[in-house]
Amino acid sequence: MARKTLVTQVVDAILDDIVAGTIPIGDGLPSEADIAESHDVSRLTVREAIRTLQAQGVLRVETGKGSFVNPVSEWTSFEAVLRVSAAGSSDDEVAVQLLELRRIFEVGAAALAAERRTDSDLKRMSALIDVMKSAHHRNDVAGFVEADIAFHDVILKASHNIFLAAMFEPLTRVLRERREQTSRVREIQIHAISEHEGVLRALESGDPGKAREAMQSHMTQTLDDLQTYVLTNRPAV
Repeated sequence: MARKTLVTQVVDAILDDIVAGTIPIGDGLPSEADIAESHDVSRLTVREAIRTLQAQGVLRVETGKGSFVNPVSEWTSFEAVLRVSAAGSSDDEVAVQLLELRRIFEVGAAALAAERRTDSDLKRMSALIDVMKSAHHRNDVAGFVEADIAFHDVILKASHNIFLAAMFEPLTRVLRERREQTSRVREIQIHAISEHEGVLRALESGDPGKAREAMQSHMTQTLDDLQTYVLTNRPAV
């Protein structure tokens, strides 16, 4: 168990260096001996860490040359890709792609939740909308974001599909960071409250088709707001 923990620590450290740009995409890693010395671990531990990252598509190993960082498009580790997206907070393309992923998850989850939700789920979502409204009036961005995320979490759990909730969970940290950026805009908060109310009404109806349409509307509004109030207003670099 201790050895596995050391391997994980080295994996995280190498990935941190890649995400930070200390080891740029396409570049080679330091030698196994150098990595082992800098982290006070054995070369065997480093070798296992490299194998782990190779299996995730993050690294490629070229015989006689060393280990090199692959383009992010070749990475197969969801966690690793999320870490890159979190670091690239100004990356417009990543922001849009995250919203596309949300649409894939959440539209289907809403349709399932319409049939499987309980009265308790509906009361919880209604209460969270009230929290969003209160946070909006107080200009409490953090409180607004927490209630927003919790609302969607209720829907995922109300779908009663264990895979949906488990697959979506790693997105939570990144989505919180993104929503803290977008939810600073008062107009976006107003639109979000209205869309959440529409989703709740659709779920109350028990109609999967209406729930799907309501969540589609919410995702479309979110994309429109992102493009109108956030992406187009970023300073040129």
